[in-house]
Amino acid sequence: MRKMISKAALVSTAIWVSSGCLSSLASATKSSILEPASGAWLGLFYGAGSVAQTSAKLGRQPRIHLTYYSWADDWAGNTTKADLEAGRIPLVNWEPSKIDFARIADGSLDATVRARANGAKGLGKKFFLDFAAEMNGDEAWSGNNAPLYVAAYRHIHDLFVAAGATNVVWAWCPNVTDTHGGNATTMDYYPGDSYVDWTGVDGYNWGTRNNTGWQSIEQVFQNIYPLLAAKKKPILIGEMASCPTGGDKAKWIDEIIPTLRRRFPLIKGVVWFDINKECDWRISSSPESERAFIRMMNDPYFNP
Repeated sequence: MRKMISKAALVSTAIWVSSGCLSSLASATKSSILEPASGAWLGLFYGAGSVAQTSAKLGRQPRIHLTYYSWADDWAGNTTKADLEAGRIPLVNWEPSKIDFARIADGSLDATVRARANGAKGLGKKFFLDFAAEMNGDEAWSGNNAPLYVAAYRHIHDLFVAAGATNVVWAWCPNVTDTHGGNATTMDYYPGDSYVDWTGVDGYNWGTRNNTGWQSIEQVFQNIYPLLAAKKKPILIGEMASCPTGGDKAKWIDEIIPTLRRRFPLIKGVVWFDINKECDWRISSSPESERAFIRMMNDPYFNP
């Protein structure tokens, strides 16, 4: 026999569903692909010191740890496992150097892909996987052949799913600009909505080191952001940093959070490339830039 429910109870139930149940469902959905409920994750590539050294200098450790691996590397062990045990989110950048993408797409290299998939599944926790980043740039992984890149990416993804590696969160991170020698534009490399959890981008302020001149963070990402945002997925800046030459790097860092709030709300993760390489990208290229980074890192926006 059904119980009679009062109108007040129905209203109360509706309020609970709309405010509580659906809120919990939304949080669970975001959590399933590592999307923070608010703000954004902050991450680092530790090229200027170990995790322990950098954390001691900064006063705490960012949430994401970016690492790089070649095609044959077993990236499911050691660092990736240690990151998960320490509460960090691994961002595995899998680089298929000197690999023929046609051999990936036709199944010739399935043994390697299955081994990585089984290793990923064995980790048991969610992490980001960024396969062949900057595929539209001068990395030219598939010879800038967009259909071949898409076929290879989809084949890898499907083998991971078949292996039960559902803890992998798929990040797709092109370069902020297309290479001049390519035969396609950025979104031609997009594998498809069902193959990508986070869209992404790698981009830098090169200062006076190239012909772009000094660029604010808004100027670096303003052209690609609408293309990525149209997919209505969280966006990851897989690599970013600023040169110190040609402008005020500390001010550039101070502008990151206000710019994300105002212009780029779908950017839910930012990874700083902390190394002196083509330019001095380091957090500590000057005392001022280091202080600015610490200020930014301690803002609630990067502590969801």
